[in-house]
Amino acid sequence: MRQAVAVMLAAAVMQAAEIPVTRVVLYKNGVAYYERTGQVQAGEAARLDFKAAEMDDVLKSLVVDAGGAGVARVRYELSEPLQRKLAEQGIQIPAQAALAPLLDQWKGARIEMKYRGEALAGTIVSGRLAPLANQAQRQELTLVAEGGELRLVDLDAATGLKLADAKLQQQLMDALAAMAQSRSRDKRAVFIDTTGAAKLTARYLTPAAVWKSSYRLSLAETGDTMLEGWAIVDNASGEDWTNVDLTVVSGKPVSFISRLYEPKFLQRPEASLPEEMAVAPMLYEGALRKSEEVRDELKAKAVGGVRAGVAGAMTLNATMSPPPPPAPMMMSSVAVNTAAREVGELFEYRFSTPVTAKKGESMLLPFVQQKVGARKLLVYSDRSQLNPRNAAEISNITGKTLDGGPLTVYQGGGYAGEALMETLKAGDKRLISYAVDQGTRVTTNFDSGEAMLRSVKAQRGVLLTRSAMEVITTYSIDNVDSKEKTLLVEHPVTPDQKLMKPKADETSANRYRFAVKLAPKAAQKLAVVEEREIEESLMVGSMTPDVLLTWTQSKAISAAAKQQLQGVLAKKSEIATADNEWKRVEGQMNEIGRDQERLRQNINTLNRVEGQQAQVTRYAAELAKGDGQLAQLRDRQSELRKRRAALETELNAMIEKLEF
Repeated sequence: MRQAVAVMLAAAVMQAAEIPVTRVVLYKNGVAYYERTGQVQAGEAARLDFKAAEMDDVLKSLVVDAGGAGVARVRYELSEPLQRKLAEQGIQIPAQAALAPLLDQWKGARIEMKYRGEALAGTIVSGRLAPLANQAQRQELTLVAEGGELRLVDLDAATGLKLADAKLQQQLMDALAAMAQSRSRDKRAVFIDTTGAAKLTARYLTPAAVWKSSYRLSLAETGDTMLEGWAIVDNASGEDWTNVDLTVVSGKPVSFISRLYEPKFLQRPEASLPEEMAVAPMLYEGALRKSEEVRDELKAKAVGGVRAGVAGAMTLNATMSPPPPPAPMMMSSVAVNTAAREVGELFEYRFSTPVTAKKGESMLLPFVQQKVGARKLLVYSDRSQLNPRNAAEISNITGKTLDGGPLTVYQGGGYAGEALMETLKAGDKRLISYAVDQGTRVTTNFDSGEAMLRSVKAQRGVLLTRSAMEVITTYSIDNVDSKEKTLLVEHPVTPDQKLMKPKADETSANRYRFAVKLAPKAAQKLAVVEEREIEESLMVGSMTPDVLLTWTQSKAISAAAKQQLQGVLAKKSEIATADNEWKRVEGQMNEIGRDQERLRQNINTLNRVEGQQAQVTRYAAELAKGDGQLAQLRDRQSELRKRRAALETELNAMIEKLEF
């Protein structure tokens, strides 16, 4: 079947009409839009040639207009994956495979050869690489010869090997042809059949080199500032462009690759009836532990497994330096002939003159040369550097979208530096910096004041405090040149800090901008004051009486709040008094206990001495008296324990009700 299709396609080539490229639109997302237009006669197919890598995008985007005739069908040769083709042949040919393992795949096939000058035929039993000395190998093939005997053949001594089965021989040739075709970089042909003669137009997308833009800016001290833009276009399509209508588009439409060219084959599951399956033997483990132990271990394992911009409008009133003598305008002598317009969310430049480019050729094509607004400034953004940058504020007054790209700055008739410019919409402004200004030095110092308490709130036993700390960044600027300048200081926006002073002239997404006028040969300072808010939470229950006393004397809280905290402080003082009393009683009990131990030792000693009965009696009386005192002190401890528990309950309730 595949051979028949190939024959049909080959025959069609002889009758196919070539459709030349007439229009190309290049985008920034890695694709190009092509239009081909040509005449197709009745019974003739239109032929479009593509690289294999382009077929997915072509099949996704192709649109065909046959004028008055109809489109009958669009056809192309099937692209089958190499592994599937080899699988159909039942052959695996690994890279650098030896002959013996290859022949081993045809066990049972008949093979013919010349072996050491004699004709030999037989049926393949196996092929292998036999080890020899010095890590060498010998290719061996085991055959069943004509007479039925088994023979071991050294393939290195065999020539003229051939599979006797013509079908197997053809499978080998087909597999080798498939491998050769997979490495081929030949183009793929797409044929369009129409119902009659027609002027046919085919439109489609293919992968393409991204067009690039580069600019030249002639920055004038006075007068007009000119911008010149060039489009860099690469013809990597593999064919010549002859008088092509060329358009370049600024913008990035969404584009992606869908695998449409290669056929998709789904892997279906195997299914069988239960009775068709053989029953395997089952082994049962011996019982070594109780079921409770097994259950606990499984539970433990389960638990263990779970654990296991710079964009923006500038409003700077910069004072310009006195105008120098006029400098020559650094612009090319080109005639820009493009039609610029917005197309939806995109902006296109369409070259009015047809473009011709050979395959593999690149071009520089001018697409804009117009006046732009420009204001010279110095910009200081990098605190790690000592000098600011020479910069310009570019205003896009061209009425067109300027695609992003590198920008070479000319000034005073010579080269001044280079910059990068993002895509700039009509009416928008952008800062660019192109050189280091070595006549101005900037240093940065940081300072911070003490935190000032702004507010205190209490809720459910927690004090929530909010404090503010001043953070001061001082920029010391020294202009050593004998001319006046305007410096734009970019100060980073810190999310947890609020700008207090001075007011920013401009704010971008991540920067405050402050304009500073610099007098000739003078120094100046810019102090940026910000306020950082600090929020803390304090547990009232864990505060000591000294800390609570400090809060009751704070001017940041109200009289009602002070009264609540004083109540907590008084209750904590009562608890502290009870604790001190407990310690005192405990000390007395320890002292009496030591005295009683001494008396017991004395009684034991005197009981062994004749005539000391009176003294023993006196010590026994003192011992009994101590026991009575200990009993009283234990009762006192019990009272204190109850008293302290009650005070703790009252304190916790009081803290829980705190709210101000």
